Amino acid sequence: MATARLTLDPAFRIAPVNRRLFGSFVEHMGRCVYTGIYEPGHPGADEHGFRTDVLEMTREMGVEVVRYPGGNFVSGYRWEDGVGPVADRPTRLDLAWQQIESNQFGLDEFMTWTKEAGVEPMMAVNLGTRGIQEACDLLEYANHPGGTRLSDLRIKHGAAEPYGIGLWCLGNEMDGPWQIGHKTADEYGRLAVETAKAMRLVDPRVELVLCGSSNSSMPTFGAWEATVLEHAYDAVDYISLHAYYEEKGDLQGFLASAVDMDRFIDAVVATADHVAAKRRSRKRINLSFDEWNVWNQSAYTGRTDGDYQEAPPLIEDDFTAADAVVVGDFLITLLRHADRVSIACQAQLANIIAPIRTEAGGPAWRQTIFHPFALTARHARGEVLRVEATGPLIDTARHGEAEQLSAVATRDEEGITLLAVNRSATEPLDLVADLRAFGDAQIVSAVCLSDDDPTRINTKDAESTVVPRPLADAKIDGGTLQARLPAISWTLIRLTT
Repeated sequence: MATARLTLDPAFRIAPVNRRLFGSFVEHMGRCVYTGIYEPGHPGADEHGFRTDVLEMTREMGVEVVRYPGGNFVSGYRWEDGVGPVADRPTRLDLAWQQIESNQFGLDEFMTWTKEAGVEPMMAVNLGTRGIQEACDLLEYANHPGGTRLSDLRIKHGAAEPYGIGLWCLGNEMDGPWQIGHKTADEYGRLAVETAKAMRLVDPRVELVLCGSSNSSMPTFGAWEATVLEHAYDAVDYISLHAYYEEKGDLQGFLASAVDMDRFIDAVVATADHVAAKRRSRKRINLSFDEWNVWNQSAYTGRTDGDYQEAPPLIEDDFTAADAVVVGDFLITLLRHADRVSIACQAQLANIIAPIRTEAGGPAWRQTIFHPFALTARHARGEVLRVEATGPLIDTARHGEAEQLSAVATRDEEGITLLAVNRSATEPLDLVADLRAFGDAQIVSAVCLSDDDPTRINTKDAESTVVPRPLADAKIDGGTLQARLPAISWTLIRLTT
């Protein structure tokens, strides 16, 4: 039996756990909004038309921040269409996803929903077909107290107090040729810096996210980050990363996907710090990993036939036990980089490659990937602790050699949370953790998500098929934690000290 060892020590501190790492994403795409979070007439809808079952699951997940309204959608969006009397709102074509957009749900509804869900809003502005003035207009409507045309319009629409939105994305994936209003790095960098400067004149408190590469396989990756940061370094607070992963018939490589996420983060940090060094700047740009998830992209061919529909079902993937383990590993990676990754948003919240699935007029249910997110958000608090594991390596065709054990720990006033993934597709792993620095530690709970069939899923009729279950053989002996991790497993152990 292979063994991996690590040491837990309060001195091995990385950074505080930023609650914004537990973010999600709501885009006007497919059924994420309509029949996802919003469905007037549903038996469980509240007076605003919000699905209360989805609201409850969002709170249960521990979501802290939600990015809105896109995504590719935002690059053709007119924010004014989604405010004011619903009956007066225009119906338009959404070119990004080839849909009919009714605008029955917009900024005012989203801000009401965020209050109900208890989450922080993260707004994106359209820098595809629009620009500086429209971004400033949106910010004025949302955040200015009153006494101007747009702030008074918000008050007229029923929001007497300003929304006070703090987080703003300067466009979305502007490096992508698929993006409406796609730009070169120089074009986008110039637009972004001027938009940022103007938005700070409207509200100097805003935090701004610059568009990084759409993914690390883009031919312009690295050069894009360097160029846009050269333009906008002094005007922004974060640069974004997006990444999606799929199995592609290679289970072992898929299970090690977090290795690629780790390298992606390191590369963007290095590029940002290189620009800082060139500029002799003491300012540090942090990262917003505001789109990440598992997604069977190979099965999605897009919609370019001109068949416009309202809220069609798009990329409603059924997630497996293996998918949940990989999602748990992504969360470990984000926590390990908590010193530089300040924001992260799993894409998306409902129906679109989502932890929550719904049926129009019917039930909502938790997919397999819901559980590692919810438990990590609930228990990973306080400070992140570095754990330098030593143990076996696994060979992958996709990522080369990868550590079989992926792990991180957090420490708060009540105890320690240890998160661990066994990435092997076939072999269990004995975990041995030295706890002597914490004295008489005791196990409060130990749960493991694993399944004999890694392709097993949850459905609306069998929601509890793949869920975390007690890890029976975890124990502490002489200041040493011992646990056997099944192949393809995600484990959370909660300790008191």
